[in-house]
Formats: sequence, C-alpha cells, structure tokens
Amino acid sequence: MSPNADRPGNASTSIVNGTQLRDMKKALPLRVLGEDDFAHWQRYGYVVVRNAISLTQAQATADFLWEFQEMDKNDPETWSRPQLRDHAMTELNNSGMVEAYHHQTMWDNRQCPRIYDAFVDIWDREDLWVSIDRANLNTPNVGKRAFDGFIHWDEDTSQRPLPINVQGVLSLADTTDETGGFQCVPELFENFAAWLETAPEGRNPFRPDMDEMPYPCHRVPMQAGDLLIFNSLLAHGIRANRSNSARIAQYISMAPASQDQAELVDWRVKSWDERLPARGHAFPGDPRNWEQTRYARAELTPLGEKLLGKQRW
Repeated sequence: MSPNADRPGNASTSIVNGTQLRDMKKALPLRVLGEDDFAHWQRYGYVVVRNAISLTQAQATADFLWEFQEMDKNDPETWSRPQLRDHAMTELNNSGMVEAYHHQTMWDNRQCPRIYDAFVDIWDREDLWVSIDRANLNTPNVGKRAFDGFIHWDEDTSQRPLPINVQGVLSLADTTDETGGFQCVPELFENFAAWLETAPEGRNPFRPDMDEMPYPCHRVPMQAGDLLIFNSLLAHGIRANRSNSARIAQYISMAPASQDQAELVDWRVKSWDERLPARGHAFPGDPRNWEQTRYARAELTPLGEKLLGKQRW
C-alpha cells in the first residue's frame, strides 16, 4: 500500500510544506503561462492551459476510455452501464469515474513536455512527480446514472497550517453548459482567509455549505486538449451531464518530488510496473483487473521516468 494512503486526496505524491502557492514569488521564468495567467491562478486558484495536448492525442485517450468502459461512443444504448464498483466517497457515485491508471495513452499525456512545463510554472521548480490518477467518462446523467453534481475540497480545510497542493483536469472532449464538467467557486478562494474567520463552527472541512455560500459557483468551459490546473484549496466539483454526449477527461497533477522517501518511490514504480491503481478510499480500482490482463506496461520517456520517480532529477 502507498505511504500516506489514509490521508485525504491522492496519496501518490508526498505532503508539501512551505509557502502557500498563492503567496509564492516567482524565481524561474514562465514557460507556458503568461503573466496574466499566473496572476489569475494566484487570485482565483485556477488557470486553463489551452492546447496542452493535440486533438489527435486527446482522441486517442478518449477512445481508450470508451473501450475500457465497454461502451460504444456511437451507440447511446451502451452508455447506461452501471459503475463497476461503488465509491466510498459517495458523491462520486455515477459521476463517470474510470478506474484506469496506467495505459500508454494516459502516460503519453503525463509525460507531455507542455503539461510538465505548465506545472513547473505553478510550482516554480523543475523536480516534480506526476500523480498516479484516473480518468472520467461521464455519459448523460439520466435513469440509473442519475447524478446531481457536487462541490467539495479534496484536502482538509480545518488543518493548520492549510494544506499545499494542486490538482489538474485534462479535457478530452469539448464541454458545454449541458455536458457539465468542472465547476468551482473562485471568489471563495479569493476571499478564503476572511471566509474562514466567519465560517460556522462544526462545518464540514471537505464540503462547503453552498446554500449558505455568499459566492456563486462557476462552470469553466474547456475544449479537447485543454488542461485546467487548480489549487486544492479551491472548492470544486463536477456538474451533472444534461446533454446528449459525454464529458471525458483525465486527472493529471504534479507536485515536488520526494526522492528520498524510498518507500514512496518503490510504491510509485511498482504501481506503474504492475499497473496498480492509486491507494486510498477514493480509488476503488477495477474489479476486472483489465489493466493487468489486457494492456502492456506503458513505455516512459526520459522525462516520464523522472516524473514517475524511476530516475532521479
């Protein structure tokens, strides 16, 4: 089992300490983000990197996810298959989570230089590890797939000091208001310190009460190939799909490498080598074990080996 597997969020990278990213002063020159992009990131807690991967690569990943979910993208009659395993994090049930983690096309996205460079901009450092995470294929949320969406934090916002982490969503299909997808509360992030001072005692540190929230929830429009990076202190979630098409995405994030944590290094390399899912209550895994039985181990580039931890920075 991965070290830190009982912590909130994704335990495939280590806990980060230091200056909150919204307060960080840049030392390295920006590679992908513009100055306005970086200012928006620090103020509102998210930024969109357009054309992070090609449309061809986005389609290749989407095609794999349709195959893995045993659905035909051209036959809506196949889209209502029940999820293979329920989630302990119940708000994720029927949200279209795909328990695939290590297919070649997913690693091709992770080791894409433009995606890596965007996270270098965010962290202001080059020695990064990529998260071991899954994907999402959310067909219309009707019938047995009914789902109303949610807003939450993946980190415990009652911790002091507050956690430091980022998350990312790579869009593999164009999104509209009807298809739903990523939503967030950027003004809450902007005014987070002041809001915490007036937040009620006994509040749920993972779920803001949106009925009492003074700030609106926004949907962030994305096109296939776009990467959205967001601060883990940004309240966020998934909107229900009310369209006639699918919302498709891969979750990709990066964090400072913890190269001296031998146990974590060993687990990460084993996870890639044996095609194992992330560990933690939010990641139930695929009961069919298709990644182990149907697909080969992904080939890594020199950058990919460093992002995994197989080679040191």
